[in-house]
Amino acid sequence: MTRESTRVIHIGDRVIGGGNPILIQSMTNTKTEDVEATVRQIHQLEAAGCEIIRCTVPTMEAARALFEIKRQISVPLVADIHFDHKMAIDAIENGADKIRINPGNIGGKDKLAAVVAAAKERNIPIRVGVNSGSLEKELVEKYHGVTAQGIVESALNKVHMIEELGYENMVISIKSSDVLMCVRAHEILAEKTDYPLHVGITEAGTIISGNIKSSIGLALILNQGIGDTIRVSLTGDPVEEIKSAKLILRTLGLRKGGIEVISCPTCGRTKIDLISLANQVETMAAKYPLDIKVAVMGCAVNGPGEAKEADIGIAGGIGEGLLIKKGEIIKKIPEDQLLAVLEDELKNWGGQA
Repeated sequence: MTRESTRVIHIGDRVIGGGNPILIQSMTNTKTEDVEATVRQIHQLEAAGCEIIRCTVPTMEAARALFEIKRQISVPLVADIHFDHKMAIDAIENGADKIRINPGNIGGKDKLAAVVAAAKERNIPIRVGVNSGSLEKELVEKYHGVTAQGIVESALNKVHMIEELGYENMVISIKSSDVLMCVRAHEILAEKTDYPLHVGITEAGTIISGNIKSSIGLALILNQGIGDTIRVSLTGDPVEEIKSAKLILRTLGLRKGGIEVISCPTCGRTKIDLISLANQVETMAAKYPLDIKVAVMGCAVNGPGEAKEADIGIAGGIGEGLLIKKGEIIKKIPEDQLLAVLEDELKNWGGQA
């Protein structure tokens, strides 16, 4: 089932499934009990473009902190619960817009039924989460190891547990740090269910390795029409997850808006600090909600030609640079004014795009 045909699910004021835009999710790494720190980080994530936020709820204090956190944020909040059904119920009662549980470890059928009843009363979705690292022993034995087929069977078994309790307001998440196994699992699952899917590569790693693994995995999955929400899981500042997720979606043509910065690799002709300039342009460009492409080129020899597919760009020289639009040189600029002139152009872009 492709995202065009998945069920429509409401998470707070956001809507996923049924062909709605893919939403970007991240997770706080603060102690949820620390309301001030958690709210501060959520505001940073909101500003970066996060559309759904997940917070861990390991204690009753954390569950009750959600009430105050919710008062101070504008994105839907997902409570991440493990093992204790009482924390799930408390999180729901304190305003969680969705809960993430593994029905197999929440404490038995009666306790699962109590959680489902609380969710049903408020009509909030349950995200059924399965991770390859915690696959049941019987499924590992059945499939002779951890496999895509086993991950899918585990997830659907847990979905059926909730369906048997009369509730179908669900999102499914299946994750693995093995990129190709994760891709295959999503392909199998999409053929077997019409529930919306949250997609990500778990334990992907640090900024470099995590971005590479997530980009490959998410691209292979999303490009098949699979996936309704995504997270790029990185060991680092969660704001970096949002930057990467937005770029992945834009690169796949699944989201418009936001400036795309392209820059050339440095070479012996480069006479300016191109690396620093490109990074400054990327940071500056993030402030402007323009659906355009900006080029940062290292030299005036090939710069205009290489930047012709960009809407606007700059190219360095010796002590001066060029302002370029659609491959045409507009004017020469002193080197120390390149960034300021480019930003002024973006501020006044208006109807030029």
